[in-house]
Amino acid sequence: MTDQESTLPTERRARPRSAKTAALALGPLPGLIGYNLRKAQVALFQSFQNAVSPHDVTPGQFGVLIMIRENEGLSQSDLGAAVGIDRSTMVAVIDRLESRGLVVRAPSPHDRRSYALRLSAEGEKLLEELVPRIQAHDQGMVKDLTPEEQEQFITLLRKVAASR
Repeated sequence: MTDQESTLPTERRARPRSAKTAALALGPLPGLIGYNLRKAQVALFQSFQNAVSPHDVTPGQFGVLIMIRENEGLSQSDLGAAVGIDRSTMVAVIDRLESRGLVVRAPSPHDRRSYALRLSAEGEKLLEELVPRIQAHDQGMVKDLTPEEQEQFITLLRKVAASR
């Protein structure tokens, strides 16, 4: 054993274990908010993908489609700011949605340098089908919480998001 090995805490030394039977040591991770949020996000995204699988829509794309539907004529830069996506990424997202025939870019009536976004008829049709599926998926993810706990959970998540 080297001097360095003898100074390592016992928990951090390599432990022999069977890959099939032993759980990994997680250290402080289970007590960290970020770790638990990430695990919840992964579970939500996987369930979301199952709910919308035939439509090839990501949670981010769904959010963008909803924002466009609710704010017809919105510019790409205002949309990016609203959803927290940088300009170049927003252009790529809109390019993808436009190439799928879900979003239409039109010259902005207020600013010649930007586009006004709206959903195409196909985009509207897609959201009509997806919204109930995603609402059901969302409720399924929090089925073990009471309605009051669900409301409190959303309030707490909003507080965390606003604290940055």
